[in-house]
Amino acid sequence: MIAFVVPGRLDQLTGGYIYDRHIVTGLKRLGHRIVVKYITPRSAARVLASIRDDAIVIVDGLAGGVLAREIEREAGRLRCVALVHHPLAHETGVSRADARRLWRSERRTLRCARHVVVTSRATAKLLVREYGVSAPRISCIEPGTDRRPAARGTGGNSLLSVATLTPRKGHVTLIRALARLKHLDWHLTCLGSLDRDRKTVKRVREEIRRAGLETRVSLVGETASSGRLKRFYAQADVFVLPTTYEGYGMAVAEAIAGGLPVISTPTGAIPALVGDDAGILVPPGNVAALAAALERMLTDRDARRKFQAGALRRRKRLRTWPQAVRKMAAVVRKVAAQ
Repeated sequence: MIAFVVPGRLDQLTGGYIYDRHIVTGLKRLGHRIVVKYITPRSAARVLASIRDDAIVIVDGLAGGVLAREIEREAGRLRCVALVHHPLAHETGVSRADARRLWRSERRTLRCARHVVVTSRATAKLLVREYGVSAPRISCIEPGTDRRPAARGTGGNSLLSVATLTPRKGHVTLIRALARLKHLDWHLTCLGSLDRDRKTVKRVREEIRRAGLETRVSLVGETASSGRLKRFYAQADVFVLPTTYEGYGMAVAEAIAGGLPVISTPTGAIPALVGDDAGILVPPGNVAALAAALERMLTDRDARRKFQAGALRRRKRLRTWPQAVRKMAAVVRKVAAQ
């Protein structure tokens, strides 16, 4: 039996939960008996204790990173696999004291794991360098993407950003950059939850109002419809995500899958996804550099066509979800044989 341990509902629309959902569904299709265990700090000890001896337990890092004591207690009888999307200690906005506390907790959890799965090579290197995890204990299983036709676009300057409105996704930086480009023709659609961080949403709305961009920026919230999400990508001309930190960068991969030119930052797997031919990468938080990249993409049609052609080439290299699931199944077999 495989127990997949997550904090909160599996149907949440963030990159980590989408990844988990695909892996759980895919392993079931391959014939594995898998149960999802939802835990909270209060229920963690009871839930983990209820799992039978020798079961393979895949622990999402959002849970494992803060439940080191509970996992240590059960690690001797369970075959734990740590799934790390990105270390919690590196989350944007975490105080130095909290980052240190999270680092200690995550390090303890990783020591208990029989194997560690990460979603990007950048995270693998980080765990080796900062958490003391040996490279042979790590498997990199990148998220998949769905194959689909190239984006049709509008033939104009329709900008799309797909990300929950939280500090590290860079919405404030994006609005400030676009405020410098009011003389150009463009419209920005921000697709992502407006409920997870109300403080950030309020700040973004204030930036929009201060810049006088109310009619040029649409905050449309998140969508649970995969068809509607694909339509947003299909109707965009340029994808932009000025994130300060990513474990992988699933939204960027989805943009590349649709053949969209990208403006983003060199974090997580984004440099490998975009390269030097599918878009422009700028330093996180740099308003001037982001504004310059946006201006080039909005005014230089030859450059945009070149980046679009690069995205169409690069999308052929993206992994599919069945490939990701098969790699996870291989990890399960490896841990079961230990």
